Amino acid sequence: VLYRCVVAVLYRCVIPVLYRTFDQYACWPDGLPGTTVNVSCPWYLPWYRKVQQGVVYRVCSGDGRWAPKNTSECEQDDPGQQHYGSILSKFRAMYTVGYSLSLGALVLALGILVSFRKLHCMRNNIHMNLFSSFILRAVSILIKDVLLDSLSVPLTVAGCRIAMVMMQYSVIANNYWLLVEGIYLHSLLVITVFTERNYFCIYLFIGWGAPLIFVLPWVIVKYLYENEECWERNINMGYWWIIRSPILLAYLMNFFIFIRIIKILMSKLKAHQMRYTDYKFRLAKSTLTLIPLLGIHAILFTLVIDESVPKGSKMRLIRLFYDLLFNSFQGLLVAILYCFVNKEVQSEMLKKWKRWKLGKDIEEEYRHTYSHTAHVKSGSIVTDSQLTPNPDYDPDPNPASTSITPNESSRLVGFCHNRTDKAKTQASLQCPSTPHGGTNNCSTLMENICLEEREQSYARPEEGAESNF
Repeated sequence: VLYRCVVAVLYRCVIPVLYRTFDQYACWPDGLPGTTVNVSCPWYLPWYRKVQQGVVYRVCSGDGRWAPKNTSECEQDDPGQQHYGSILSKFRAMYTVGYSLSLGALVLALGILVSFRKLHCMRNNIHMNLFSSFILRAVSILIKDVLLDSLSVPLTVAGCRIAMVMMQYSVIANNYWLLVEGIYLHSLLVITVFTERNYFCIYLFIGWGAPLIFVLPWVIVKYLYENEECWERNINMGYWWIIRSPILLAYLMNFFIFIRIIKILMSKLKAHQMRYTDYKFRLAKSTLTLIPLLGIHAILFTLVIDESVPKGSKMRLIRLFYDLLFNSFQGLLVAILYCFVNKEVQSEMLKKWKRWKLGKDIEEEYRHTYSHTAHVKSGSIVTDSQLTPNPDYDPDPNPASTSITPNESSRLVGFCHNRTDKAKTQASLQCPSTPHGGTNNCSTLMENICLEEREQSYARPEEGAESNF
């Protein structure tokens, strides 16, 4: 079969077709673009008698490429395999929910830390980079799963490989930012004089630069030796160790840092001569808080590798469930512990809320005061046509007797003006606001005051003249 297939490949047709090929599974004939080619199940399969009526499919894409083959009809019906597949589908639903919740919480937490400038310090800068690595990991895994489901479309193969590369990079970057968190905490507790700014560039290189050292060789090896489908299968486990070894190294380093930090905390708590119950409570609280931050949960199944456990075994399923559960929900736990329940973050958010509430109250009070003042002013305007003559007022027929000097006139005018302003102020304080559509008593009162002051201004010149003379 191989000989006939290789000989047939040597003959090329002039018409635009996808030429026959052998993909180490079946020999595929020529196919026109946009059609589906199918061949019988290979005769060399151990269960060929059970699937000899089945066929294997392959799509010829419009751009002249073969799509991944569909071998579902040529696979052996194994109840154990079906049960294993149903368990994996449940695991996938679980970690999809976990990564989705973590993604939402991490985006919100990152937005809070970025928005408040008072929270910008070395510790929170490291937290923000850690949140970003969790976000990148969740997004790349969710996108990879979507593209894997649509691999029947040939155009998604390249996108799926890019998503797979981003996933491997984000997983390593995420674990190395967890390592940076451990290094930073250990430095704060051990180093007496610690200049944070000098170390931040090193932290950035460890978190974002070091993963490239391992991902790039893995991409080259995959492209040269395992360039199949979405690169999700590890045919040669030696190539997989290019990705696995730096992750295991980060796990072990963080575990030793964790043990060292716990010892330092124990010595410091004992030095404060605390009661035994308080001592245990604080130590347990610190330990539980550090576990998700440093990723210590991953150390439990570090030695349980794929090569040492048979596929489908209970130990492998337990390890897979444990890893998927904690890895998917770890971002949510970190966002809650180091942002949402953080006292410093809560204090800044409370201040922001109080400022916003105070601004709204001041704006509402200003609107109310402005509208009330405008209402009073509109009712206090008095024109000469509204004035009625005083029947008791009898002007002096002799104008000479009421003549005053210019200086005295200015003093009298100022005195009258002050009295009028004072009366207006008292009236405005004593006058209640009226509802819309009702009679404004304040307007009538202000008119009476103005009339009274005007009458007094007519009478005071004579009194002033007599008193001055």
